Amino acid sequence: MTKSELIHKLSQQFSDMSLREVEKAVEVIFSEISSALAKGNRVELRGFGAFSVRYRERRVGRNPRTGEKVEVEGKHVPFFKAGKGLREYLNKGAK
Repeated sequence: MTKSELIHKLSQQFSDMSLREVEKAVEVIFSEISSALAKGNRVELRGFGAFSVRYRERRVGRNPRTGEKVEVEGKHVPFFKAGKGLREYLNKGAK
């Protein structure tokens, strides 16, 4: 699902809100999650999952085109861990 699909779906469910209001609400939610992660905070949405930031150490990688060794700098990356409710929902029909 893309962001525009999410906005469209929400605008159908909340017909009392205009498309622009729904779009603004989605933007605010994503912005707040991004801001919290940028500050190093964890964002937990109960039943859905938790977003956090992890640090990947510097390493030696390879250029896939040439096979040449390349230094990859250390960096912070977002990490998502699915919550119990989401895992149960996904595995409902997998029996």
